[in-house]
Amino acid sequence: MRFPGLIAACLAVPCALAPVRTETSAASVDDTPLTPDQERGLKPQDRFRECENCPEMVVVPAGSFTMGAPNSQKDRSSAEGPQHEVTIRQSFAAGQLHVTVDQFSAFVQETGYEASSTCLTFEDGKYGARAGRSWRNPGFAQEGSHPVVCVSWGDARAYVDWIAKKTGKPYRLLSEAEFEYAARGRTSPGMYPRFWFGDDEKDLCRNANGGDQRARDSLQGVTLTIARSMAGCDDGYAYTSPAGHYTPNAFGLYDMAGNAWQWTADCGHGDYHGAPSDGSAWTIGSCITRVARGGAWNNIPWYLRAASREWFGGAIDAIGFRVARTLTS
Repeated sequence: MRFPGLIAACLAVPCALAPVRTETSAASVDDTPLTPDQERGLKPQDRFRECENCPEMVVVPAGSFTMGAPNSQKDRSSAEGPQHEVTIRQSFAAGQLHVTVDQFSAFVQETGYEASSTCLTFEDGKYGARAGRSWRNPGFAQEGSHPVVCVSWGDARAYVDWIAKKTGKPYRLLSEAEFEYAARGRTSPGMYPRFWFGDDEKDLCRNANGGDQRARDSLQGVTLTIARSMAGCDDGYAYTSPAGHYTPNAFGLYDMAGNAWQWTADCGHGDYHGAPSDGSAWTIGSCITRVARGGAWNNIPWYLRAASREWFGGAIDAIGFRVARTLTS
């Protein structure tokens, strides 16, 4: 299990335990499950929503990509190799945004689900597991449009199982490979920039909510080393921001870097030796921890790169999730 040293590392890595959104064509946004004919007619970037309070979904095209980071990439971790080609043979749908506080609240109200009541939070200059901290109160103010955080992998899984039952459709979590593919917004293998939007850290604050100058000035107890490593810009938020506040990527997805880390279906592995090449979730081995991708509001640029990956256990104030859905051809 990953416990990288609390505050100094926690703002660089979560510890273990605005532009207006652009419009794309929509196959269905009337809160009803897609018919077989509608599903067969879906095209990349089509949007749909299949129940009230469900996340809006975006169709991600089939394609191939080079997963991981080359040895030469700045800030690369050994966990990001070896690079390997992954082929996504069938298009799938991903949530356009993180699951929000309001959406998770609707799930809890309808089912009576009891989510994690202890969360690892950064308060009083240090990270610690705190009873009473939860998605309702993660230790900082949130609005209903912000990504839900302080949810465990089990909480995320319970949410997608609820939507699957509610709609009769195969909702699930993204696999790690699907997440990186969707984050990069590219359909062919090759050499890619560090971030989904390019290589320049100066562009972070208009594309992502990460550890920036506002976070540096707002968070008590940040070490000098971490403060110096934060992005040299102001993204407008010290903690989470409204989902979809920043620019979308080429696939029409928002917040694929920053705001909150996102749980995937994969079990934690130290590198890619033995990883699937078909985009499926890697669930062989120890599943005490699960992989999260994307980085968060408290992360230095290192962890907002498209190849960055970590694996955790338990609920934390910097981890949320988005949903996926298998599509039939």
